[in-house]
Amino acid sequence: MPTFTWVPTYDATKTITPTVKVIKFGDGYEQRQGSGINQQKRRYALTFKRPKAEIEAIDAFLKARGAIEAFTYTHSGQSAGQFVCREWTRTNIALGVDGLSATFEEVYE
Repeated sequence: MPTFTWVPTYDATKTITPTVKVIKFGDGYEQRQGSGINQQKRRYALTFKRPKAEIEAIDAFLKARGAIEAFTYTHSGQSAGQFVCREWTRTNIALGVDGLSATFEEVYE
């Protein structure tokens, strides 16, 4: 499995969205139950600001996966996981410097 090795320029935003089934009853009562064995998937919003050639390499890595193939990513201080990147945005910041923002979503295969 390919490994994403670049470190984000800025602090990343980590979001955890538990998978929960909710049954609603009358008068505002509800019952909640975890769904599946991997109930708390991680999602990272990452930002990179690098020389254009390095952003080209990151862009090429993400394009090669095409939101289909998962890759290994280890965020600083966290355990490694399998992720996909379904969307990323590239910006031209200055002469020779580009930016790239991406969201990595944890998957289980």
